[in-house]
Amino acid sequence: MILAEKIIQHLEKMPESAQTQVFDFVKYLESKTKEGEQTQDETEWLTFSLSHAMRGMENEQTPYLIKDIKEVFS
Repeated sequence: MILAEKIIQHLEKMPESAQTQVFDFVKYLESKTKEGEQTQDETEWLTFSLSHAMRGMENEQTPYLIKDIKEVFS
């Protein structure tokens, strides 16, 4: 018996409210899995995009000094 069949057997014994919770959890896991998967093209594009968006910022002069800070958050 494959795992999916075992899950179905257990699921059929549960009340409908529990089945709904299981279904919601399965959808959550599915979306979490899809979010974690990035193609090589997506990864390259994100790196390229970020590097070009930040290009030249390291050479910019900052308009403020530490003494300009009025409130410190920790």
